[in-house]
Amino acid sequence: MKIGVMSDTHGSLKYFEKALDVLKDCDYILHGGDILYHGPRNPLPDGYAPLDLSKKINSLNNIIFTCGNCDSDVDQMVINHPIQTPYVFLQFENLKIFMCHGYKKDKNEFIQMAKNYNADIFISGHTHIKELYKDENLVVLNPGSTSIPKDDSHSVAIIENNTINLIDINSLETINTLSIK
Repeated sequence: MKIGVMSDTHGSLKYFEKALDVLKDCDYILHGGDILYHGPRNPLPDGYAPLDLSKKINSLNNIIFTCGNCDSDVDQMVINHPIQTPYVFLQFENLKIFMCHGYKKDKNEFIQMAKNYNADIFISGHTHIKELYKDENLVVLNPGSTSIPKDDSHSVAIIENNTINLIDINSLETINTLSIK
């Protein structure tokens, strides 16, 4: 099974489509929140077209969302997939994933929650900064922002064969790799 992970698209159809180009062969795509709206603290991302992005999202049948701090009730009126809050807990075969946007508590509290749920991977967004590391047996993954990165590149992640790869969606280069188990 191949699972794609993205977050913080903030209404950018351009970068969502670039992310989909990288994730096109994925069985599922997990989105860590902040889907359509850019938020008052962020600049308008390149390719900002929230209504067109919602239509693109609605054409997909394999995407799972958690709610971000910039997502609102009106977003659910134009997106035909549930925007789940406050958390999403998923199991794919023997892989347990705990996902939330990551803004309502300290990250360490979320990590502890994921450990309490016996998750293998904790996925968050919000910071627009990529992270991929292990905290004991738990993999901590923030795929960064597809549209407004606060570090060096627009990015997504792919989970496949007990490995996670962070990928730059512009250069298609692998930024970081980590074994899950």
